[in-house]
Amino acid sequence: QVQLVESGGGLVQAGESLRLSCAASGRTFSTYTLGWFHQAPGKEREFVAAIASRWSGGGTRYADSAKGRFTISRDNAKNTVYLQMNSLKPEDTAVYYCAAKLRFSLSELVSEYDYWGQGTQVTVSS
Repeated sequence: QVQLVESGGGLVQAGESLRLSCAASGRTFSTYTLGWFHQAPGKEREFVAAIASRWSGGGTRYADSAKGRFTISRDNAKNTVYLQMNSLKPEDTAVYYCAAKLRFSLSELVSEYDYWGQGTQVTVSS
């Protein structure tokens, strides 16, 4: 069982940056694939980025909208995954969720993630 708690959301202007954090409980944190998703009002939850476990090489995957602007990273010693978001745009406004999955694949599918945090709001004004 893994519990995830996001933090770091807030209100920023377009072009600014935010770093989201997701702290996890559990001794097996390093074995999980971790992901970030976002959900805007009236829309489905969408993939943003994912990072593999250390045992599967620690690779990353990004949605096209996040490539070149966002960076996902993890600190297994702190049981924390981060999402550094630069050059934010109004269309990035959403609730951001972190998620964890037991299987190794860097999936973009919501259904493949086993554990979810409660979300943190990010609002980008123009």
